[in-house]
Amino acid sequence: QEVENLTESESNNIEEEATMKISVKSADYEIIYELNNSNAAKTLYEQLPLTMEVEPFGNNEMTFYPPQKLDTADTPLSNGEAGTLSYYSPWGDVVMFYDSCNPNGSLYGLGEVVSGKENIEKLGGTITVGRWKLK
Repeated sequence: QEVENLTESESNNIEEEATMKISVKSADYEIIYELNNSNAAKTLYEQLPLTMEVEPFGNNEMTFYPPQKLDTADTPLSNGEAGTLSYYSPWGDVVMFYDSCNPNGSLYGLGEVVSGKENIEKLGGTITVGRWKLK
């Protein structure tokens, strides 16, 4: 079936399935991110689900360490704005910014928060990172 002949709801379903969204859940909070189409985002998405500790760093971010390094080829640099999901390649950690930071050449963009931005800094303890699907 050609794309032009799809109904609006069929087209929306295909778009929804093609969009990589992830859920970051703690005991009390859930944050939803929409990933970009970069190699690093795809490498993270392929490792899900993951359960691990979330760690605060500095006064602007929460971090977690996926078991495998992410492929940063063809991945845009992160702007470090609040609400961005990023990857810091020297340390191999995924960074959830709740306040802005100075961008640098080792910080890659993975996506943007779509829900729960106000709760990023409240995360603590064990989190589960999984693929998010519209229920």
